[in-house]
Amino acid sequence: QVQLVESGGGLVQPGGSLRLSCAASGSIFSIDDMGWYRQAPGKQRELVAAITGGGSTNYVDSVKGRFTISRDNAENTVYLQMNSLEPEDTAVYYCYSLIATTQGVAVRRRNYWGQGTQVTVSS
Repeated sequence: QVQLVESGGGLVQPGGSLRLSCAASGSIFSIDDMGWYRQAPGKQRELVAAITGGGSTNYVDSVKGRFTISRDNAENTVYLQMNSLEPEDTAVYYCYSLIATTQGVAVRRRNYWGQGTQVTVSS
């Protein structure tokens, strides 16, 4: 069983910073891509940032220069450092990881999701 646990959300004033963490645990064979989505009220879920197993990153245009994604492979954890936060960043943030698990001699890969953490940017 694989589980992703998020932490670090909360209420922050515009211009402030937050750091989200997402730790994967369980019967993990390997982890490929990791990343963060967000969903604001009345809007579709959007990919915010992603990082490959080799460390390549990509970001949605609206967060470039403000957010930084990183990972600690030894701890199976992905982070999202969010600086210069804006009210438009208010959303529930979900982490995901493309994780391989073993089932006998077979290796199965699929995305696992965190439970979501609320980020609210407001004065």
